[in-house]
Amino acid sequence: MSEHVKTELCNGVLVLTLQRPDKKNAITGAMYDALSDALDRAETDVAVKVVLLQGDGDSFTAGNDLADFAAQSKSNSDEESPAFRFVKTIGNASKPLVAAVQGNAVGIGTTMLLHCDLVYLAEGARLVTPFVNLALVPEAASSWLLPARIGHVRAYQMFALGEPMDAVTAVACGLANAVVPAGEVRQKAMAAAVTLTKRPAGSLNATKNLMRDIERIQAQISAEGDLFKERLKTPEAREAFAAFAERRPPNFANLPA
Repeated sequence: MSEHVKTELCNGVLVLTLQRPDKKNAITGAMYDALSDALDRAETDVAVKVVLLQGDGDSFTAGNDLADFAAQSKSNSDEESPAFRFVKTIGNASKPLVAAVQGNAVGIGTTMLLHCDLVYLAEGARLVTPFVNLALVPEAASSWLLPARIGHVRAYQMFALGEPMDAVTAVACGLANAVVPAGEVRQKAMAAAVTLTKRPAGSLNATKNLMRDIERIQAQISAEGDLFKERLKTPEAREAFAAFAERRPPNFANLPA
């Protein structure tokens, strides 16, 4: 279990808290594994009725730890990455998932919300999907789920231009349930999660299963994952990561795609 992911079972709610606030909760491989292990536990532990995702500090998560991803871009290993394991695991989750989001939700911070059943955003929260900026492609089946939720042109704007979506717009688009004052977002999400624990679990899980095409989700995750791994090895991705590390604008001119 990662020291940066706190796991606590409270009144039937398994609360998973990202605890790396000094790095805006950027998710490392160890953190991904801890999240996947917790979601696996939720599937088999009858004491867990609902899972609640949240993050400490002023950001939900800055997304993937780019140092980890830069290392992957130089690796020749064919092993499944912790990030890919996580997106497959959350895509298969059968129990209700609730999220409390404050500050920035970048990359996986936004795409994981597409697998959550209830999402509460703090005032000032921003959803950001800068995959193209990093010369990568979307993940977590978001290339299918996001356009299906908010329409092609708005999803393309988020992916290709990397423009943030504010909390009010996210609620209007159907990406979240409500905008809540920052000091109340966790309480709101926990109250909703506790309410769900009082509903018949079998009915909740069957309803969630009816509302989702798990086979399509997993197929999209696999297709995205293959392209993602290919993109990590490209000159464009190496330039994007180098530019980020050197705090300069990337220059993709004259690079092979």
